Amino acid sequence: RTQGTSHLVNIDDEMHQQSIIFSLINLSASRSQYLARRIHYNAPTYLKMKFSMLAVAATAFAAGVNGFSAAPRASFGIRQASSLKMADAATEVDKMAALATAANEARGLAMDSIAAAHSGHMGLPLGCAEIGATLYGSQMQYNPKDTTWINRDRFILSAGHGSMFLYSWLNLAGFDLSIDELKNFRQHHSQTPGHPEFPNSEHTTPGIECTTGPLGAGVSNAVGFAVSEKMAAARYNTDEHKIFDHHIFALAGDGCFQEGVSAESACFAAHEKLDNLIVLYDSNEVTLDKMAEYTQSEDIIKRYEAYGWETYEIDGHDLAVVEETIAAAKASNNGKPKFIKCNTIIGKGMEETEGTNAAHGEAGVPYVDKARAAIGLPEEKWFVSEGTRDFFKGVQEKNAKIYADWQATYSAWKEANPEKAAELEAAVNDDVMPAEEMMKVIPEMGTDAEATRVSGFKVIQEIAKAVPNYISGSADLHGSTRNYINDGGNFGAGFDKSYAGKNLYFGIREHAMGAILNGIAYHGIFKASGSTFLVFVDYFRPTIRVASLAELNRVSYILTHDSIGVGEDGPTHQPVETVSGLRVIPNLDVFRPSDAEETVAAYVSSVTRKEGPTALILSRQNLAQNNDVPAHERREGALKGAYIAKKETADLDLIIIATGSEVQHALAAAKDMPGARVVSMPCMELYERQSDDYKESVLPSTCTKRIAMEAGVSAPWYKYASKVVGVDRFGFSAPGDIVMKELGMSAENLASEIATMN
Repeated sequence: RTQGTSHLVNIDDEMHQQSIIFSLINLSASRSQYLARRIHYNAPTYLKMKFSMLAVAATAFAAGVNGFSAAPRASFGIRQASSLKMADAATEVDKMAALATAANEARGLAMDSIAAAHSGHMGLPLGCAEIGATLYGSQMQYNPKDTTWINRDRFILSAGHGSMFLYSWLNLAGFDLSIDELKNFRQHHSQTPGHPEFPNSEHTTPGIECTTGPLGAGVSNAVGFAVSEKMAAARYNTDEHKIFDHHIFALAGDGCFQEGVSAESACFAAHEKLDNLIVLYDSNEVTLDKMAEYTQSEDIIKRYEAYGWETYEIDGHDLAVVEETIAAAKASNNGKPKFIKCNTIIGKGMEETEGTNAAHGEAGVPYVDKARAAIGLPEEKWFVSEGTRDFFKGVQEKNAKIYADWQATYSAWKEANPEKAAELEAAVNDDVMPAEEMMKVIPEMGTDAEATRVSGFKVIQEIAKAVPNYISGSADLHGSTRNYINDGGNFGAGFDKSYAGKNLYFGIREHAMGAILNGIAYHGIFKASGSTFLVFVDYFRPTIRVASLAELNRVSYILTHDSIGVGEDGPTHQPVETVSGLRVIPNLDVFRPSDAEETVAAYVSSVTRKEGPTALILSRQNLAQNNDVPAHERREGALKGAYIAKKETADLDLIIIATGSEVQHALAAAKDMPGARVVSMPCMELYERQSDDYKESVLPSTCTKRIAMEAGVSAPWYKYASKVVGVDRFGFSAPGDIVMKELGMSAENLASEIATMN
């Protein structure tokens, strides 16, 4: 299809098909090997046969395609055809026939649901049905009755627009996702939203491992899943008991591989030898606007080989080949992630649109009834045959045996390793000590001026002790962001790295870092943070948005060099709009502490919060400590988002609100103002979640004379103050203290602005 000449053999007569089934079973070994070589990867031409799916199954099976061994550059060596008993052959044909039937019924479920909604994306569910049948009907280990089993294989639909693919297969595979929910596709309060959503307060759809939709994100999240599995295996498996040995599967399309984040993540995955990752590329040669050739001409197989992946190229509609290739990929523990290019026909089965960009969305809705009939489905909508239900009961029984065996292994492992077991179970259950208790075990930080990134380095050591499943990484900036965990070891392959390491080196790949962190969080064992300069957060802002939407409390972001105080590097590296840009993301806590003790509270909050992620905004330059307030009071106050950093000594007539590096200026300006109260507000979002009584005690409504100060854009602060001293322009290159002073970030300027207020 994509190399050389395609040869199409049409065998349409049903009687001829039936006779071919039985005759092919008895093909000679030499003839079988010849046919096998013609239809598999790396052949000079591709033999395409338009059989009934039953005949395809029989053909592939009779051809002796029993397994592959990876040869150099991932060519396939075909095993010698086995001497098969007729009963074995018939059993395999029955299995392939059942998978083929399930594939067509999954197509029907997708068509019916999208037609009912008059909305959705039909192309992928129809084009990848054989891939779904193989994964859920043969190659993945899972338990629909325990959807949080820690050693289940994970499936991520990176091309999230094709969500009816996933919902259809979850229903067929026995997950608690009813036909009624499929009928309610894309409707309010249904369990089948337009794009898959990780279980959260809005949707709790079982079997969804990852929120996807933004292209390239899911396949990059999958790298994070693979990291987490490797790390869990290294930490918890023993010579006697293996409790982690699952695979990560991701299905992605052309759009995912055009987005740059997938390239960043692919490089990381290959470099760290994540051979537990299997990516299936739905190569249908179509994008939304045009055929794919209009915007791409690369050889993606060569690109992934250059990264260091093991690559395969197959006919994505040939059930036997799809199954054997995935099995081969699973069995290949050679230190290379796997990339399977599945050549498919988008919208397969709907002749009016198949193979064209019109098949991508719901353009095929008018042709649904005709297409259903053409693939042999009855008039009954959302039809699933008893045979398919029975087949998947058998799949569930097979997986239940795997699950039961694993439970026995786990019980023996737990008895032999009680400390490891307690640690793992606490990690899985996200069981950490309460924030107030955690703050008590962290020593006081000292009284000397200090950059909050330096304070953060001290705090993260204590966090790593208190939370054993806490890990951290950086986009090539550990030396500046100061989030390296001492004695934690480095994660990865080669050099001084191991898969048990707590420190991740992402390279200069911020977008991949964000996606991988989310994947680690979705996997459900570790708490992960990642660092870069604040000004570079926009490289991975989309991943923060999805983490907030998905309520991923296991992830946090350490963002240093937080303002124009960066100085000499100039405006390209001096964030002014960036903190406020993060504050507008719903369900993201943005913490900008003013000193070391507030930094303690910020880190503690980030690992104890249950509802979503946290961004920690830390300074490059030294900040004065507010030593007039005891350390525990600063910690406790910061944990509420805002507190009184200096109480008035006369009748209250002014409130100064500040955050981060500007709190020191507010305290200095208010020093000779007996009626002035200074409020430190390190986290607006936390403050807003406090009781009305607490908020009134900090910012009493009776005092309307308020001024706010922050070295960033002023707009967000008008919610709390009538006047704001901010920075509503880009900075310039000069020493940081000069930039700060020139742009009004000083106690003197704040006092001058206060003097102008009535």
